Amino acid sequence: MEVINCRNVNDGFIKALDKIEIDHVVLESRVGEVMEFPTPVTTVYKNPTERVLFEEIRDANPFFHFMESLWMLAGRNDLAYVEQYNKRMREYSDDGVDLHGAYGYRWINHFDFDQIDSIIKRLKAIPNDRRSVLQMWDPKVDLNRDGVDVPCNTVIYFKVRDGKLNMTVSNRSNDVIWGTFGANVVHMSMLQEYIARSLGITVGTYYQVSDSFHVYTNIFIDMWKKLAEDDAFDFYSMRHYINPYENRALKPYPLMKVSKEEWDKDLHKFLQREPLGDKKFNDSFFTKVACPLQDAWYLYKQKEYDFALSEVQTCSSGDWATAGFEWIDRRIK
Repeated sequence: MEVINCRNVNDGFIKALDKIEIDHVVLESRVGEVMEFPTPVTTVYKNPTERVLFEEIRDANPFFHFMESLWMLAGRNDLAYVEQYNKRMREYSDDGVDLHGAYGYRWINHFDFDQIDSIIKRLKAIPNDRRSVLQMWDPKVDLNRDGVDVPCNTVIYFKVRDGKLNMTVSNRSNDVIWGTFGANVVHMSMLQEYIARSLGITVGTYYQVSDSFHVYTNIFIDMWKKLAEDDAFDFYSMRHYINPYENRALKPYPLMKVSKEEWDKDLHKFLQREPLGDKKFNDSFFTKVACPLQDAWYLYKQKEYDFALSEVQTCSSGDWATAGFEWIDRRIK
């Protein structure tokens, strides 16, 4: 078992790509050649709320990752909402309507009860509980399924220790570039923060256990070359790497300041909101973070680029505001 200890997604991403380049086996998969690390890998995030990846060469879409996470927390599986932010999501739907393996739907609806709510109640009643297990893999519908969308993350364990919520996520097959240090870290860390704030405690450590820790060869080689040209893997540079989150302007904005019940109402209201619409919410997270990001995306899609850049800067979460600005600006240029 290999362990990657990192402050957050930014240094974890570089360390992971460096490890795979040094040590890997080449395998054929159903969608092309992959380079897989020889053993399972555990990534340990000390500051999981620092969840935004700023690496320009990776070019992660912050709008998609943010909105998909909220969609998950609402327990939804409809394609229409997330497709607004990433047209390629249609490739993962068998019927063009729903997503079979949608994590949020598995958390709240698939097993006919709200697992998140049950876990919050358990941890409130039994702070030292060791049975707070959130299930995503359903062998009845997943094990022999012939379809394009099967959950990669399979189960999550939560426990409270020293007044902090720790979380361990198990993953059967983890694409390092698009999954581990792309979408997964945002989805899961927002879930962790949501539960922690519902409990009235702080976020602890996030452990991501990846059984098949891999990259697709054609994507990796091109990306690794570009990063190497920037001396991203130089030993001296790594030891003295200045994490983007050292910049106080990138400080994350708290996910929840009101009660869980009020926040949930805001969430469902926000997901029904029209761009440039009402910004009246109980929790300032939606007013000051979610609405500006939604509006900036809409203005960008309307090719109102100057207005989009201006709007995204009104987002009160410095990390999302900066990542959103840079992502739009790269496309304008």
